[in-house]
Amino acid sequence: MMASEKLFGVHATALQLRSQRMMMLASNIANAATPNYKARDLDFSKALDLARQGGSTEGAVLYRVPVQSSLDGNTVEMATEQTAFAENALAYRSSLSFLSGRVNTLTRAIKGE
Repeated sequence: MMASEKLFGVHATALQLRSQRMMMLASNIANAATPNYKARDLDFSKALDLARQGGSTEGAVLYRVPVQSSLDGNTVEMATEQTAFAENALAYRSSLSFLSGRVNTLTRAIKGE
């Protein structure tokens, strides 16, 4: 078990993975009009398992299968990407809030409050 996991639980790793996923989803949205762009996403559960085992999370990156294919080969569907982005942002904020509370608790304990 990593030292950060002892202090912060799974939230430190989760925060890093949520950040990685957010960048991936933002890239999908930014490339919505790019011909032949293939939307990617992170299988969060698989990535978390891989990260906790000390492995690379590359095996958790997936290409999104569109509900309706486009003529230019782009697989970005804005509604799907925006929903995934919003859900991920909420989970990111939850982990960040937990970590912030944990840091405040540790700081008070160190100060003897």
